Amino acid sequence: MKLNARDAARFFEKPDKAKAAILLFGPDAMRISLKRQSLIKSLTGPNAEEEMRLTRLDAAILRKDPAALADACKAVGFFPGLRVVHIESATDATTKAVKAALEDWQAGDAVMVIAAGQLNARSSLRKLIESGRNTVAIGIYDDPPTRAEIEAQLAAKGLQNLPPDTLRDLQSLARELDPGDFAQTLEKLSLYKLSDPAPATPEDLLACVPASHEAGLDELVRHICEGRSNEIGPHMARLAAQGANPTTLTITATRHFRQLHAAAASGQGVEQALSRLRPPVFGPRRDQMARQVRNWGLPRLEAALGVLMETDLNLRSSKPFPAMAMTERAFIRIAMMHPR
Repeated sequence: MKLNARDAARFFEKPDKAKAAILLFGPDAMRISLKRQSLIKSLTGPNAEEEMRLTRLDAAILRKDPAALADACKAVGFFPGLRVVHIESATDATTKAVKAALEDWQAGDAVMVIAAGQLNARSSLRKLIESGRNTVAIGIYDDPPTRAEIEAQLAAKGLQNLPPDTLRDLQSLARELDPGDFAQTLEKLSLYKLSDPAPATPEDLLACVPASHEAGLDELVRHICEGRSNEIGPHMARLAAQGANPTTLTITATRHFRQLHAAAASGQGVEQALSRLRPPVFGPRRDQMARQVRNWGLPRLEAALGVLMETDLNLRSSKPFPAMAMTERAFIRIAMMHPR
């Protein structure tokens, strides 16, 4: 049996423990791994490893010894409870072993959880599982998690009753981060709020988002946008000592001012325009950008972009300009445009 996305979400939330085999396949190994871990935990509970109710078999072993899978399914454990045999890196070469194990499978045997890569519709393994009455095939694709899936992950971490702003930011974050980074962010958020009964705020989430390696560049851009011209020279000197080059600084500043310009020129509310930025911005940084859009206005933002484009052209030219000094001068000019 093949499950669609909606039925698959319900199945992962409450899997049928009477199934003989469950196949997970798709192009993203990380997504497969996370779904497989969640599924096995739902089937067996948290102590399956310690109670020896989880057996792992690599597909390469089954190619040499197909009977090993049927033997593992029939094995009797020392502890009560459902057992799982996990087959990793399955391919069509695994089909023979899986078919033999399914033919001998009876109620009480271990459930087979089969993790595979991308399998097309002609795959023999996929056809075997999809055609079985007591087997389930689930395709795991690169679609971002739905709100219901995010809320299920939050509930599993003990995070409930989150404000709408926090949920909105989490949905944006889920679209931008890979599943592993998103899962780690939720784990950090749950630990961050471990002894705090108050609901998680966007500021709490911001503290748990993976740190940007461009934090120093962001600080420089903030000096420019807030008109702190006296801070620009010393900050650029520190960045230069860390290996930053004028082109990188200019590109970073240009990207930020283009985001501000797009929000100012959108014809929508500033908050709504900023919520559509990619990558998304969160919490205090989004509030900061909203203030910058309102303070600068469209004409000043266009003038600032003009200075940045001129600087970028000069940096790319063959003329012997003192690049860092020219970039610093451009940034100071823009900072001086800030409304007083």
